[in-house]
Amino acid sequence: MKTSDLINSFSEFKELKNIDRETLMHILEEVFRSTLLKRYGSEDNFDIIVNIDKGDLEIFRNRLIVEDGKLTNPQREIEYSEAIKIEDDFEVGEELSEPIQMSEFGRREILSIRQNLVSKIQDYEKANIYQKYKEKKGQIIVGEVYQPWNKEILVIDEDKNELTLPKSEQIPQDRYRKGDTLRAVVLDVVMKNNNPVIILSRTAPIFLERLLEQEVPEIYDGLIRIENVVREPGERAKVSVESYDDRIDPVGSCVGVKGSRIHGIVRELRNESIDVINYTPRVDVMIQRALNPAKISSIKINEATRSAEVFMDPDQVSLAIGKGGHNIKLASKLVGYEIEVYRTEDEGYVDDVALRDFNDEIDQWVIDELIKIGCDTAKSVLAIPKAELLARTDLEEETIDEVLRVLKAEFEED
Repeated sequence: MKTSDLINSFSEFKELKNIDRETLMHILEEVFRSTLLKRYGSEDNFDIIVNIDKGDLEIFRNRLIVEDGKLTNPQREIEYSEAIKIEDDFEVGEELSEPIQMSEFGRREILSIRQNLVSKIQDYEKANIYQKYKEKKGQIIVGEVYQPWNKEILVIDEDKNELTLPKSEQIPQDRYRKGDTLRAVVLDVVMKNNNPVIILSRTAPIFLERLLEQEVPEIYDGLIRIENVVREPGERAKVSVESYDDRIDPVGSCVGVKGSRIHGIVRELRNESIDVINYTPRVDVMIQRALNPAKISSIKINEATRSAEVFMDPDQVSLAIGKGGHNIKLASKLVGYEIEVYRTEDEGYVDDVALRDFNDEIDQWVIDELIKIGCDTAKSVLAIPKAELLARTDLEEETIDEVLRVLKAEFEED
């Protein structure tokens, strides 16, 4: 192989992989020095000149000219009689720079050089991709869906790097086909079998946080701070925000005029309902705001256990719990307190019994399923027709029949 052919082939590889000129020159020199060390036993007395643009590579071996018969190190010295065969005006004590031709290397050495070059360039690419995405961790990237699979989606970025969006990091309503544009946040970057694996997410709270930064200039500029973000991906999210400027309404700024700022984010998150809440360090006030739209009568807070008992009128309980229990679950996460909702004892509910008191006769998971739809007492369950219970829960008909039998028996005994 000619020197120019070898350099040209890697010049093309450089263009394909976006390796800068200086890096490729360094890699080429490193590989050739390794080959020279194996061949001659030393490499520090060689000069390697690489010109990527012209496809040139020159190697010069430098040796000291010594008197005949006084040669001690043939790798670094050359006798005078041999030196003048190369050029007749050399003198003892001068340094001879002798070019090394590529033809002097054997076929195996050339193949080894090429393999080492490919390996080092690939290692450089992997390290470069790893570092690039390490710095982008927590940032939004835009990619193209290359291959959607059952367990993950393969995404490619603008540089044709492969990224992974696992099923667990997809919003349940996400549906992508090959060629679609996808937005996600870089969740993690790991090395697996010496290959960088870039994991994306559309369900992480930071994805919503970054979307808000893009849509709300006041957040990007630091005038509004996002205190906390909690999500049930594709269903509901709660965001607490605080303004550093009393003249700025943090909630209004995030929502925008007629919801102009938040609507785009809601569409991106597959119609995920987003509640923006004004942050306050007062736990009782935060709980009231987090459980909105439910109206609270009173709150008992236990700082030791970081829990709160919330009392409200019966017609507000289902609002506080929310569809599928998402509202109360997210409120607890947002505030950092375990919230339990109780009905105020008004007329018509004095003789009621909490569902949790039936856990010796009804499985706890069944009770939890009923609480999710806002039924936390026996009478609240009995007040709902059986057909509606079937429609609003994931319970089997036999299970609901058994629950109704147990609850009715409690009041028949009374």
